[in-house]
Amino acid sequence: MSKQVQDAYIVAATRTPIGRSGRGVFRNTRPDDLLVAALHGALKQVPTLDPKAIEDAIVGCAMPEGEQGLNMGRIAVLLAGLPNSVGGVTVNRFCASGLTAVQMAADRIRVGEADVMIAAGAESMSMVPMSGNKPSFNPEVFAKNENIGIAYGMGLTAEKVAAQWKVSREAQDEFALQSHLKALRAQAAGEFTDEITPVEAIERLPNLTDGSTIVKTKTVSLDEGPRKDTSAEGLARLKAVFAAKGSVTAGNSSQTSDGAGALILASEKACRQFGLTPLARFVSFAIKGVPPEIMGIGPIEAIPAALKYAGLTAAQLDWIELNEAFAAQSLAVLNTLELDRSKVNPMGGAIALGHPLGATGAIRAATVVHALRRHKLKYGMVTMCVGTGQGAAGIFESV
Repeated sequence: MSKQVQDAYIVAATRTPIGRSGRGVFRNTRPDDLLVAALHGALKQVPTLDPKAIEDAIVGCAMPEGEQGLNMGRIAVLLAGLPNSVGGVTVNRFCASGLTAVQMAADRIRVGEADVMIAAGAESMSMVPMSGNKPSFNPEVFAKNENIGIAYGMGLTAEKVAAQWKVSREAQDEFALQSHLKALRAQAAGEFTDEITPVEAIERLPNLTDGSTIVKTKTVSLDEGPRKDTSAEGLARLKAVFAAKGSVTAGNSSQTSDGAGALILASEKACRQFGLTPLARFVSFAIKGVPPEIMGIGPIEAIPAALKYAGLTAAQLDWIELNEAFAAQSLAVLNTLELDRSKVNPMGGAIALGHPLGATGAIRAATVVHALRRHKLKYGMVTMCVGTGQGAAGIFESV
C-alpha cells in the first residue's frame, strides 16, 4: 500500500432529490442549477469553513455538452457565489464520473497539494440525452470486431451479461421489485433526510389571456423514482426492449434521471483550523477495465482491487452502494463475488431511485457517508459499472 502524506476526510456530503427524466420534477431545471443547489447544501453543513480555503471543485458529468457543457464545474462554482479563487473542472468517466471526482479531490489532499476540495457530480438526462445530442463514433469502432462493443447500447450489454452469467428474467424482476420496496420503506422512515438538500423546482408557463408569465414553484425533497404500484405481476408483463428474446426490460433497468451531489473534503490540518467535524475518511479507490460488450461486470474486477488497496476484506464492509444500472449486471456482481445481500443497497438502488449518470457516484457517496454515521457502522463502499467497459469502487470509513 502506497504511503500517504495525509488523510482526506469528508466534512460535508449532500445531494439533491433525483427526478425522473423527461416529464419529471426537474425537467425544466438546468443541471448547473441543480449543482449550485447541491454546493449550497454542502457549504451550509460547514458554516465555519472559509470558502477562500477551497482549492478546487472537481465535478463529474457523463455527457458534458449543451446545458452541462462549457466546463460546468467552474461555472457552477461562480454561480454558487464562491470566491473567484476557487477553481473548477469537469471530468468524465461516464457513470463513475462523480465517484472519480471524489477520488481526484481526495488524492489532491492525500499528496499534500490541497487542504480543502469540493467533489461533485451533476446530470440532467431531461436536457442532455444518453450519448449526448450528437454522438459520433470513430469509424475504427466498426472496422474491427474487437472494438464493436464500444458502440453497444447499455441494454444490449446487460443482455449479454444476463446470458453469460445465467441471470434469469424472474431473478431480475424480483431484484427490481426489492429495489422499489426498500426505497419506499427508507423514504417512509426518513432515512434519506440527512443526505438530501431540498430544491425549488421552478416552472414558467405563458398566460394566454394577458400574455404574462405564470411562475409555479415546488419544493422537492424526495426522490421521484420509487413507485408504490410496482408489483411482481406488473414487472412480469413488461416486454424486453433490447433483444427480441431478451430479459432486460424498462422495469429491471435503472431509471434515466436528473440530479446532483456534492461533497467537501478536507485535511486533518484544515479540520483543526476551521473547526470541521470529519464525517468519514476516504480510504481507497480502484478502476478496472473489462470488455466493453459486458461492461456491467466491471465491479467484479474493481471491488477486490479497492479492498486490497484498503487492506480490507469484503466481510468487513458494512454498507455497499452497488449502482443498479441493470438488475442483470447487479446480480452477476453479487453472485460472482458472493457479497452479503443484506449489506447491498439497503435503501434501494438506481432501479427505484434513479441514475443521473455522472452525478450518481457523488450522490451515492453522500448516501454511504450518512448511512454509516446514522447506523454507527464503520466501512462503506460505492461501486458501479461504466460504459465502454470499466468498473469503479471507492471505500469510505466512518470517523
